[in-house]
Amino acid sequence: MAANGMGKHRSITIERLEKYIQTGQFSDVNLAAVLWDVKDSAAVHMTMFSVPGLARIPFAEAVKGEFKPAAVGARIGPSWSTHWFHLSIVIPASMDGKRVVLLFDPGCEALVWSTAGEPLQGFTGGTGFDRHVDFVVSESGKAGERLEYYIEVAANGMFGAGAGNMIFPPDPDKYFTLETVQIAAPNLTAHALWWDFEVLIGMIKELPADSQAGADALYTANKMVNLIRPDHPETLNEAKAVATDFFQKRAQYGYNEHTIVAVGNCHIDTAWLWPYDETKRKAARSWATQCTLIETYPDYTFAASQAQQFEWMDQLYPALMTRIQRHVKTGQFIPIGGTWVEMDCNIPSGEAFCRQFLYGQNYFKERFGKRCSVFWLPDTFGYSAQLPQIVREADLKYFFTQKLSWNLFNKFPHTTFMWKGLDGTSVLTHFCPADTYTAGATVRDVTFSVKNNKDKEYTTKSLLLYGNGDGGGGPLIPMIERLQRMKSVKGLPANVEFGDPTAFYDSLAATGRDMATWTGELYFELHRGTYTTHALVKRYNRMTELLLREVELLHSLHLIQGTGYENPKHEMDRLWKLVLLNQFHDVLPGSSIGMVYVDAIKFYEDVVATGLKLKENALSALLLKKSSASKSSAAGSKHALAVLNATSWDRLEETIELDTKDVVEKLGVDVETAVKAGKLQIAANRSRVVMALDHVPAMSISTISSELLPPTKMAASQVIVNANVVDKSIVIANEFLRATFDANGRLTSLEDLVEGRQLVPPGSLGNVFKYFEDIPLFWDAWDVEVYHLEKTWAAGTGSVSVIENGPLRVVLRALHQLSPNSTLEQRIILAAGSRQLVFENDVFWDENRKILKVEFPWNIASDVATYETQFGVVQRPTHYNTSWDLARFEVCGHKFVDFSEYGYGVALLNDCKYGFAVHDNVMRMSVLRSPKAPDDQCDVGRHSFRYALYPHKGSFGESDVVKAGYTFNVPLTATISPVHETWPAAAPGSAATQFFTVDCPNVVLDTVKIAETSSKGVSRVVLRLYEAYGGRGTVSVHSLARVVDAAIGNVLEDVKGTVEVVDGHTLRVPFTPFKIMTLILTF
Repeated sequence: MAANGMGKHRSITIERLEKYIQTGQFSDVNLAAVLWDVKDSAAVHMTMFSVPGLARIPFAEAVKGEFKPAAVGARIGPSWSTHWFHLSIVIPASMDGKRVVLLFDPGCEALVWSTAGEPLQGFTGGTGFDRHVDFVVSESGKAGERLEYYIEVAANGMFGAGAGNMIFPPDPDKYFTLETVQIAAPNLTAHALWWDFEVLIGMIKELPADSQAGADALYTANKMVNLIRPDHPETLNEAKAVATDFFQKRAQYGYNEHTIVAVGNCHIDTAWLWPYDETKRKAARSWATQCTLIETYPDYTFAASQAQQFEWMDQLYPALMTRIQRHVKTGQFIPIGGTWVEMDCNIPSGEAFCRQFLYGQNYFKERFGKRCSVFWLPDTFGYSAQLPQIVREADLKYFFTQKLSWNLFNKFPHTTFMWKGLDGTSVLTHFCPADTYTAGATVRDVTFSVKNNKDKEYTTKSLLLYGNGDGGGGPLIPMIERLQRMKSVKGLPANVEFGDPTAFYDSLAATGRDMATWTGELYFELHRGTYTTHALVKRYNRMTELLLREVELLHSLHLIQGTGYENPKHEMDRLWKLVLLNQFHDVLPGSSIGMVYVDAIKFYEDVVATGLKLKENALSALLLKKSSASKSSAAGSKHALAVLNATSWDRLEETIELDTKDVVEKLGVDVETAVKAGKLQIAANRSRVVMALDHVPAMSISTISSELLPPTKMAASQVIVNANVVDKSIVIANEFLRATFDANGRLTSLEDLVEGRQLVPPGSLGNVFKYFEDIPLFWDAWDVEVYHLEKTWAAGTGSVSVIENGPLRVVLRALHQLSPNSTLEQRIILAAGSRQLVFENDVFWDENRKILKVEFPWNIASDVATYETQFGVVQRPTHYNTSWDLARFEVCGHKFVDFSEYGYGVALLNDCKYGFAVHDNVMRMSVLRSPKAPDDQCDVGRHSFRYALYPHKGSFGESDVVKAGYTFNVPLTATISPVHETWPAAAPGSAATQFFTVDCPNVVLDTVKIAETSSKGVSRVVLRLYEAYGGRGTVSVHSLARVVDAAIGNVLEDVKGTVEVVDGHTLRVPFTPFKIMTLILTF
């Protein structure tokens, strides 16, 4: 061969090589010209059945449809519709003895079915990076052989049906075109050369220009191009020999500097730019494809998470599930993650986290014979500081993600490290250094993984997750082929091997050296708008979490009391799974298309309706001491007011509302007389009455007969309301607080009358609603950016009036025209005997890229504020000293945020909000957003929410703010109901049956549920408690019923140890800061 000067024109040579494996220009004379030996469209006969409407029907129904002749060019649509194709193939003589591939490109997604109804493989049509339109119908075709298949085509792409930009709202009238239907015989040598070229070109571009490996790759690839003549097939073999020689000579043996373990995955979002029902088909398409690859490549491994998706396969695609289970046994298809879905890790409650793992781990154990060891969550928007403890409590040892690589402010400093949670529990954590879970398996992925690994001093291993994802798909053949070529190539900075993530972590744990520790939350410096977007979903989330808690408590009490009342376990499992499903990391955060929220709200409405009925029936049966919830009153019963306190604190001096008609007809009370006596107060709407309760014990059911008590202490504490006609301000006060509002309902003064504190700085206003311009850089529903704080204005205000004026409470009503399109009605409530100033809000919201916040400035100075998180609290800075501090300009909190200095503080309580900020002395709560993508109707409509101010003596650690936040969210349940004559207080007066008590104010009894192992003859109940402030000690938990046996368990309810039981009723349990305690009691 003549000498060449490629070393003197390196860039030109590289471009020559790249163009030699491109499609489009020159594809008739480069390697693309010989990829296929023969193609034949006439060999395929096709008919088509379009399913009416947007129905997704099963295979058995589809094959009975009316199929009509179809051809290339057929239109497929509109968006979300389904079209079935029946293909009859006759192998032509030209493909006899050759591998035969069906090429089918509908421009959208599809699934190949056998005539027996087994899903075989998915297709992704179009021209994107995720294109996959080939399906092997025969490894060695036989001339004249007839083959038949059905293909289910979905009129949506990998990323849904967005109108233009991927995250734009779906175009409801989008159509796709059937571009290709033919069979073809691939030139296997040409395909192999193509993958050789991809790896060689990758080495040339990614390795240093002066490296020997890069130079050798340049020489080899250029030589191969010079050898190949498309019209001379033998030259392909000559070029292949050159490539083989290169890889064989550079195969390295001996000491490995770094090892990259490659794991295929397809990260299917359980809903996002497509609805839940489409995810079911995406999983089938993706996993069928991966099963085919597993059957083709013996060392290939594929990992899939989310028990919910596996359950869908069980229910809808049993043949595919059987195939998956077969590959799970060989270790190539790897169930992973341990949770029901890949959930959001900011907003769900601590108990919801526990249920994610309980249902997930139980499913994996039942279906695949073992639990998961790796908590697998590559794509969510921040990670709670309590997760390490919960992960270990769920029998997992390791954690994987990569999402913090998206941080906008600060580069996270570690790749492999120990993550320490609130209670001090640590979990071995690895972030794949490729900074993606959908790598393309290129040379750059390998070189960047090594270069970007921040902990090479401590470990020589890292993970590479590859495959098309988010919308599914997974790895493709070229990805696997490239990785095979990079397994052991001297000159690359790492050896590559296919592997199992659990084995990778086990090796990491065994060989890692002196790994660094990161303590506390893994705060994500992006997507902060997800704390607020889609407010209704967040409200339902809080509501259903707490509703199911009460339903479980009542059914547990039936079990403990031995009433024989049926445990509705299957129904409770169904309801919990719906709540957990909606906690998926693109649903609960608010970042999905509108169609998703139609389903989500439907699921929530189901949970609420069913849960309320279960609660009502269980409480009614308890009061009647019956084994069923029959509506008929039992003999020996009478009506009484029953009050359920489902929290672990006594409730002092609280007010409840009752239906006036029920008070008159069922209790026989003369309302007018009771009002005059100070026993009741008529509510503003006249159909309700207000009643005061001095004391309702913790974890109790109290009853009050029709002979109501004399005026209570609360009624004697008159609420004073003054109207200052000079400046039109309104002053309301009880014995603890005095609040002054201006004519627009803004707080000008808040005084603690006991402590003598003025909380509002002079000249400042609280309860002020403000608009902020909310235009992010790109991720509309996801992001509220730091610069939004620079552009703000006051929302419109209106008038305020007194609508209730004691003696038990005062209520002000403020009406505000926030903007030309949005309104707010606010009721401001101060009850006698209460230390909380409550704000009830009804908003009609219709804005475009604005965020509404309410803010309060305080006479308090502190560098930190305290926010509730799952089973505990976190403190965050109130200043912007560093970029890490500034990045937390908007943070997630749960039922409260507290701002305290030495000796005093104030908490902002809420019933459904999650986005907060405290900067300097100003406390803000984000109320509503108005993004337009991917849901252009996001949050348009009516919203209801409550918040309250709770001033308190002492710093946060000395306060009862945790109790205040919890009880604000779990109001007393008051019902006028038939009560058995032997129930306490069926006689005149009142009394309570108290089922459990906890003697430490910093320990919360969060959950009482029937144990998973409970059965007929074995009555077991689980109590889950947690330490809420960061203290240690020993708590006494008293049970009304006698405890036969007590054990300490984990969140999966495995027994881990014994618990001291005193006198058969009192449990003595030691605890440490923020410790979660799961007690398993046998009665």
